Amino acid sequence: MQMEDIINERCGWCGTDELYVKYHDEEWGKPVTDDKTLFEFLILEGAQAGLSWIGVLRKRKGYHEAFHNFDVEKVAQMTDTDVERLMKFDGIMRNRLKIKSAISNAKLFIAIQKEFGSFYKYTLSFFPDRQPIVNNFKSMSEMPASSPESEAMSKDMKKRGFKFFGPTICYAFLQSTGFVNDHLVDCYCRRRCQK
Repeated sequence: MQMEDIINERCGWCGTDELYVKYHDEEWGKPVTDDKTLFEFLILEGAQAGLSWIGVLRKRKGYHEAFHNFDVEKVAQMTDTDVERLMKFDGIMRNRLKIKSAISNAKLFIAIQKEFGSFYKYTLSFFPDRQPIVNNFKSMSEMPASSPESEAMSKDMKKRGFKFFGPTICYAFLQSTGFVNDHLVDCYCRRRCQK
């Protein structure tokens, strides 16, 4: 097998869109331990609810601008005036409920950091032995929409007041940030995403 063939073996969901392929190859499934990046994905995954992930990726730069480069303390201090301003900003998905939830979720994110030491530690608390999960799927059809971990985490977050973070969005968050490695067994990125 040629090196070119290996590189062309990717998870089918990213297709051939350059931005999607770059995201798949460089980010998706790689373990994230820093809370700033986890907060970024929390906001982006919440924005994606009911929409396509590629649409959110195309507006990622706008989200950085709109939400203070995902500085959780600054986002938590945003007001209704900021919500109105962002409702006129083309750089993000303009959904009032999602914008407001990003702000309230930031406050709850900070509360979790204080309680657990970090959002990373909180997320790991839902995993057996506090270790990420590596699945062995051969095709996209085997991949679930949620998992026991995403259901438990989503349920706990809902109890705490988080919005736009149901079990399916939570599972996508866990995949994106490497708590679950769902790269298919033939995908050349699979090993690079394991610690």
